[in-house]
Amino acid sequence: MTIRVLLADDQTLLRSAFRVLVDSESDMEVVGEASDGAEAVRLAREERADVVLMDIRMPGTDGLAATRLISADPSLAHVRVVILTTFEVDDYVVQSLRAGASGFLGKGSEPEELLSAIRVAAGGEALLSPTATKGLIARFLAQGGALDDDHDPARSARLDALTVREREVLVQVAGGHSNDEIAERLEVSPLTVKTHVNRAMAKLGARDRAQLVVIAYESGLVRPRVE
Repeated sequence: MTIRVLLADDQTLLRSAFRVLVDSESDMEVVGEASDGAEAVRLAREERADVVLMDIRMPGTDGLAATRLISADPSLAHVRVVILTTFEVDDYVVQSLRAGASGFLGKGSEPEELLSAIRVAAGGEALLSPTATKGLIARFLAQGGALDDDHDPARSARLDALTVREREVLVQVAGGHSNDEIAERLEVSPLTVKTHVNRAMAKLGARDRAQLVVIAYESGLVRPRVE
């Protein structure tokens, strides 16, 4: 199936560049362009987008608010948001993950990284982070960032619903590992890992792996570490 991509950025030139890149691929197409967050939410619904490339800083309704609106709308449950940011290490990125974004990508990324990010987000298989994901959330937590300031103790109790193996898999997911990598580490099949990940998401009310990572840190299951 063709991946339907929506571009949300207040810079017309940048949107045009993304459109040319995305439309050059046989398995994806740009179905709309938005210059602010409110328009992005509307077009995501009208154009039945699968993935939204969302600039985090836009006039009016910014990317963070738009991501929250998309995540809160049951009719847009299938939509995956990839945050585009000039600075990959940015507390807005962490807030975006909590708001429901599937991941983030630096605007300076290579074209192939952007295309890969769209495919990964559409497939819901991994937390996006070509260069900085493994340490990003841990670094902000260790520095007293956004997650630490809004700790949700209820999530610690919710972890009680997980089996021992689901907890083990969640720890690996929080480390930024793919299903294949986790399977190798735990000596199980990738399909078994996928099953555990899906069950953990269902029990913890997470939309995707990105939110699983946030929950793992918020609950204290994984401790922040600065390398």
